[in-house]
Amino acid sequence: MAKPPLLVTRHFPEAIEARAARDYAAALNPTDELWSGDAAEIIRRATAISAQGILCAAGDRLDAACIAGLPPSVKLLSTFSVGTDHIDLEAARARGIQVANTPDVLSFATAEIAFTLLLMAARRAGEAERMVRAGQWRGWSPTQLIGVTLEGKKLGILGLGRIGREMAGMARGFRMEVHYHGRRRLPPELEQGAIWHDSEDSFLAAIDALSMHIPGDAGNRHWLNAARLARLKPGAIVVNTGRGSTVEDAALIAALRSGQVRAAGLDVYDGEPMINPGYFALENVVMLPHLGSAAAETRDAMGHRALDNLDAVLLRGEAPPFPV
Repeated sequence: MAKPPLLVTRHFPEAIEARAARDYAAALNPTDELWSGDAAEIIRRATAISAQGILCAAGDRLDAACIAGLPPSVKLLSTFSVGTDHIDLEAARARGIQVANTPDVLSFATAEIAFTLLLMAARRAGEAERMVRAGQWRGWSPTQLIGVTLEGKKLGILGLGRIGREMAGMARGFRMEVHYHGRRRLPPELEQGAIWHDSEDSFLAAIDALSMHIPGDAGNRHWLNAARLARLKPGAIVVNTGRGSTVEDAALIAALRSGQVRAAGLDVYDGEPMINPGYFALENVVMLPHLGSAAAETRDAMGHRALDNLDAVLLRGEAPPFPV
């Protein structure tokens, strides 16, 4: 039996591409050309091979126009991500195209990056590393690059989902008190002693550091704005590993300049890979290039989960195990 045609939009880990090539007539992207940001090019390539499935990733342009133009052969969009901001889910549903993602396997790795950013921001590690690399360090000094300890501080987690709960577990190891805010209170077995706030105001006023783990839907766009930043304790720390669109950059930059926010750690950006240039002049911001899930074990697990979705639909005629 002929292998189902599969369009692969990005260059994925070796084991994932090998499995895709074994089980599918896979059109790979071995040099990671960035054509997947062009809806017309996705349509052209999918049509050329009569693709039955598309193995895609965050940043791909699978908007309504793209999905409307896909060939009728396409049955499934399997994304190498948990987030689906890059896919117009309503457009896919209208065309009867299934969408599946890769939950549960990147929570710890992403929380690791969030906590790395929190530590770096608190202890001014970014500034220190730049000083050493620039040959400007002149030896130990009693007042050099003094930061703050995390011990005894109150960590506020916005969105205590899978990643937020992993972050909470790490924070407890650093003797932090965990607070959270979300749409509803979680059961005690998931809270693990975290303190719930039903009010934004009480949440923001109580915490010393904010870690953001909320989706990037329209309702959360620029959630962290000037008004909410003003409700934080003076000198609070802000970390975002969720979605860049949830932070209003101009407001955060102003808060970093004024000292209302002591420091920030960012792994995601509004409109990435473009970054607001206002951040570059600030020493009190640590920036990483969207590394949340960038651990070898995690990326392999994500890829296999994405292929499990494709196998179910295209090879066995079943529902995907991880539907959106």
